[in-house]
Amino acid sequence: MLNNLLAYITLENIYLIANWGVVPFWLLLIFAPNNGLTNFLAQSVITPLLLAVAYSYLVYNLYLEKNIFDGFDLYKGLDGLYSIFANEILLLIFWLHFLSISLFAGAWIVRDARKYLIPKIVTIPSLILTYFSGPVGIVIYWFIRIFFAKKISFND
Repeated sequence: MLNNLLAYITLENIYLIANWGVVPFWLLLIFAPNNGLTNFLAQSVITPLLLAVAYSYLVYNLYLEKNIFDGFDLYKGLDGLYSIFANEILLLIFWLHFLSISLFAGAWIVRDARKYLIPKIVTIPSLILTYFSGPVGIVIYWFIRIFFAKKISFND
């Protein structure tokens, strides 16, 4: 039974499950940001925990392959970055990292919008942009927030 399960846990399947798995959480943030279910699922540690399990599994597999630092020349320039992403496991680890951080940012936007009484409809574009491009959505939200909060703050 365990061997059957492990045969199913391929890099491609982890990618697909993680990619499609975060979509319901984003839909909750966009369409039901103040709902209790959204608060429980999308604004808690549940999603990062699930992504961290996959992340840890991948790091463990790198360790077993004895190449945990293979191609890890991140700070030597773009060629080093390219060499990291040539390793599929490291590429997938990066993608899980991105999914987790962007969902965290989306949850923060929803909580912050609630704090400043920003209408849900106004936050939707920034949430969508955060899902697809991370920092761009956060910056767009920040400009919206300035209007509603009536203050410019760089560190709230």
